[in-house]
Amino acid sequence: MHSAQFVICGAGIIGLTIARELLASGADSIIIFDKEEAVGKHASGRNSGVLHAGIYYDPGTLKARMCLEGNRLMQSYCESRQLPLFNSGKVIVTRSEEELDTLDELQQRATQNGGVVEMIDQKRLAEIEPNATTVQRALHSPLTAVVDPKTILQSLQRDLEASGKVQFFFNTPFEQADENKILTTQDAIGYEYFINAAGAYSDTIAKAFGVGKNYRLLPFKGIYHVLKKPAAKKIQGSIYPVPNIRNPFLGIHFTRNVHGDVYVGPTAIPAFGRENYGILKGIDREFFSILLRDIEMLLENEKFRNIAAEEPRKYLFKHFFNDARKLVKYLAPHDLLPSPKVGIRPQLINTKSKELVMDFVVQGRANTLHILNSISPAFTSSMSFARMVVKEHIGL
Repeated sequence: MHSAQFVICGAGIIGLTIARELLASGADSIIIFDKEEAVGKHASGRNSGVLHAGIYYDPGTLKARMCLEGNRLMQSYCESRQLPLFNSGKVIVTRSEEELDTLDELQQRATQNGGVVEMIDQKRLAEIEPNATTVQRALHSPLTAVVDPKTILQSLQRDLEASGKVQFFFNTPFEQADENKILTTQDAIGYEYFINAAGAYSDTIAKAFGVGKNYRLLPFKGIYHVLKKPAAKKIQGSIYPVPNIRNPFLGIHFTRNVHGDVYVGPTAIPAFGRENYGILKGIDREFFSILLRDIEMLLENEKFRNIAAEEPRKYLFKHFFNDARKLVKYLAPHDLLPSPKVGIRPQLINTKSKELVMDFVVQGRANTLHILNSISPAFTSSMSFARMVVKEHIGL
């Protein structure tokens, strides 16, 4: 049986940054195991790469507390390792006068969270992002940046392995919990302390330890298109809409990545599997239980009903294009090309209140810790979040 002082389930950004922080705090041995063959095969390696700047989140929440510091730490890490980093900035534009009050609310939240934002008029918007359009005014976030998530994940893996204290076990799915050991399809793994950072499967693993009984994850699918090169040249950085701040989704937006490609998306379509990246691909034996949870949320939660009514239409190009078209002055249907880029957002719901959970959730029991709802801005926040976890929950 393999064993280590700390055993982490999940080789995504949360698992890797927690391991990194554990090493910095004096950990002697760490095992990270994952059911996939490499790091970051799901949400961590499939996100847009945007480092957010603390704008959207209720002051006092973990997201608000971690986002800005996480942005700074991640940028510093990229600079120290000479990893791709694009200080793109971001504008948030309005599509109607009714969204102006929410734009003001976003400015207030950003300021309370310690962010740097500027309310700008249409003339200033045209200087920053010439193709963006807005009603009266927009919000500019100069601290928003873009990175390459996969290069960061691979760099973190190299750092951890170079320490001589971290082992990676890939192709090793979790099967069940036993006393101070994990049973996997490969072998048993003993631990002094176990950390569940399994992303889309974190709720099922938590339940194996009797944790998070009132939580379930619902998957939402994010599909993208990519702009043809002539149209892509008209996008300087990132253009976002004013979101519905009662929901955890930011809406279809434009993002220029570190390689110069401009992606449009993602959607937030209710999915029928934790890895339902295609139409049918990734639908498994959980289909009926996920469908049942969707039906329950449709009946009980108005916000979910609105999402379920609006988002699936964006599978149709016409509706996807119409959403994107509202953010810019010039965009033609032929400018948008299909993209294989697809992500799954594992959104936590409270099964008692039938509400979408808006913040990160950390729950512990005995010598185990469970990271639930590690959704955006989890990648941005990860290095700050890892510090908090190790200091406040593990006590190192």
